[in-house]
Amino acid sequence: MNWGALDWTILGPGLIAGLLVLTTHVPLGTQVLDRGIVFIDLAIAQIAGLGVIAADSLGLPEGGLAVQAAAVTAALLGALLLTWTERRAPQQQEALIGVLFILAACAGILLLAGNPHGGEHLKDLLVGQILWVHQEQLVWLAAVSALLCAAMWLGWVRRLGRFGFYAAFAVAVTASVQLVGVYLVFSSLIIPALATRTLRGRRRLAVGYAIGALGYALGLALSALFDLPSGAVIVWTLAACALASVALVRTPASHVAAGEVGHEQAS
Repeated sequence: MNWGALDWTILGPGLIAGLLVLTTHVPLGTQVLDRGIVFIDLAIAQIAGLGVIAADSLGLPEGGLAVQAAAVTAALLGALLLTWTERRAPQQQEALIGVLFILAACAGILLLAGNPHGGEHLKDLLVGQILWVHQEQLVWLAAVSALLCAAMWLGWVRRLGRFGFYAAFAVAVTASVQLVGVYLVFSSLIIPALATRTLRGRRRLAVGYAIGALGYALGLALSALFDLPSGAVIVWTLAACALASVALVRTPASHVAAGEVGHEQAS
């Protein structure tokens, strides 16, 4: 256990990146869960990643504006396609999302087949490089997150209907997947939403944000202490924080229910 690894200059940017991801992913995750399209985040993230891989294959500068444009364009096209399929075949939407994810993943593998660093690129796409984020990426993520939060708060996303939701989702995922990876994108969206499914309104969002923030902080600290991959550890700490939250939320409710039953039996 290396206590000296708990260095803010190393862990701080990663924690800030995680908190910025949560600002959009927690409210979007509740909508994903309520709509019953849980795997949309995996599909959109994979499509955005495919845009990055395609841009790299064309020799565009890594992390440059052209690569970001390719990722956003790919994700928005995926959002447009999912809007169309939801209108035409709503009962099969979840299955179609799964098919789209597989197609995008296989397309990425095919594009990287001749790349000697293909395995490394795929690993970065899935697990991310949260400890290696730099200031320019954080500023970009903060700007996108602020714009999306404002759009959701002011009701712009809702006014655009299905495509508004899918487009906002595509932009949010594109901004985060290159920093934290597909696994953490999925976890940041679904785990807090799943843990707070019995709550409503602002309380649900507040508890979801708390679960996410604690999960990222603990995950980064534990990964540094034990020299383990940060992304994988954060996924597990998010799940652990979610389970603890569910237990804490249910305990008072259980006591109240038990008291009501006892009162009914006594009367």
